[in-house]
Amino acid sequence: QVQLVESGGGLVQAGGSLRLSCTGSGRTFGGSVMAWFRRTPGKEREFVAGIAWSGGGTDYGDSGKGRFTVSRDTAKNTVYLQMNSLKPEDTAIYYCAVDLPPVRNNRNYTTYDYWGQGTLVTVSS
Repeated sequence: QVQLVESGGGLVQAGGSLRLSCTGSGRTFGGSVMAWFRRTPGKEREFVAGIAWSGGGTDYGDSGKGRFTVSRDTAKNTVYLQMNSLKPEDTAIYYCAVDLPPVRNNRNYTTYDYWGQGTLVTVSS
């Protein structure tokens, strides 16, 4: 059974930084894509960033481009999301997810196989 556990959310002032972590267990993730999505009330889950587990290639949604960095530590089965220059509009529940091989449309949340429980990020103005 695959499990993803996020941590690192919290309250931060605008302009500050947070680093989210997501540790996976239950299988190896070679060939997978790990991604971060976020959700705010009344909106669909929004793609934030993704990383190819094997090659390390990255992709970013428009909201975090230039401010967020996704990375992974394969030895620790962990993916990170470093968020800098945070804005109040970044306030959301952040989820990590894994798209197991064969991977599909990595920006579409419906293609992901497993999800973490989410971690709340609140950015105050």
